[in-house]
Amino acid sequence: MTPATTAAASGGAPAPAFRHELYPYQGENAFLAGATSFIEDALGADETVLVAVGPDKQVILRDALDATRADGQVRFVDTAALGRNPGRLIPAWQDWIAKTVSQGQPVRGISESPWATATAAERGELRYHEWLLNRTFAESPAWWLLCPYDTSTVEAAVLDSARRCHPFQLAEGLHGDNPAFADEPFLFDELTAPCDPQETLTYGAGALAAVRGKVTACATVHGLKGARLQELLVAVTEVASNSIRHGGGRGTLQTWVEGDVLICQFHDAGHIRDPLVGRSRPEPHQSGGRGLWLVHQLCDLVQIRSTAEHGATVRLSTALR
Repeated sequence: MTPATTAAASGGAPAPAFRHELYPYQGENAFLAGATSFIEDALGADETVLVAVGPDKQVILRDALDATRADGQVRFVDTAALGRNPGRLIPAWQDWIAKTVSQGQPVRGISESPWATATAAERGELRYHEWLLNRTFAESPAWWLLCPYDTSTVEAAVLDSARRCHPFQLAEGLHGDNPAFADEPFLFDELTAPCDPQETLTYGAGALAAVRGKVTACATVHGLKGARLQELLVAVTEVASNSIRHGGGRGTLQTWVEGDVLICQFHDAGHIRDPLVGRSRPEPHQSGGRGLWLVHQLCDLVQIRSTAEHGATVRLSTALR
């Protein structure tokens, strides 16, 4: 059963080209049963599968699969290479889908996010990533993504959010529609309050050096230096420049350390409308929109909250170790 030929429950209409499917399971054996069945079905249909799961799950899947049969059609990727920033995941999937489809191969994927080890802030961005997938691939070539969630470890609120943003589900061995799916606006987690922030800096045109100086002072005190500091300075310059160009000509910056993370938070009067801003690779001919893309590549986490009423807040997190 391929995503291109699966029929929706209502009226037999064709399903969307992108089949985003939730797989709630409990324990390693259940994960293995669902994942191997999904992969074996793909191999039987001569489809290529990309598996993006943690290293422990990779080991048990490799052991369970027929290596000769799966060779060349099942590819494993270590998502740790992308860092912990969920904002880097969508372009990684886009690149792989484009490459595989160009070779004339039907595509499936398995993606399990690191819910057990993610911080609260990272979990919020992972939830947003799942919601964005439906919009990102609404007009893509046909492909099928299975998203396993271990119900024994994932928080109930995370699982509830997942049920609401996956149009399909694998339940009791059957692939079908997900009755809990709701095509509705995403509700962000509120940003946590600043933790003893240093004095707020108000900046405008001609003040980018002051922005970099404030970040450097905070970073240096806490041991962030060298290449990592230089990357952060590029990122903060991009965000502050956006405030000056698009956020009313000025903004504010706060910096603080929370645990082992340096946080730089910017606020201005702008309104960022594009839900995929910074999460989709800019086209070569594109005249703008590269700044927040670059910021996502340079920071360990990027959180954006923006409304017409309250302006835009961009929070950058950089691990100190």
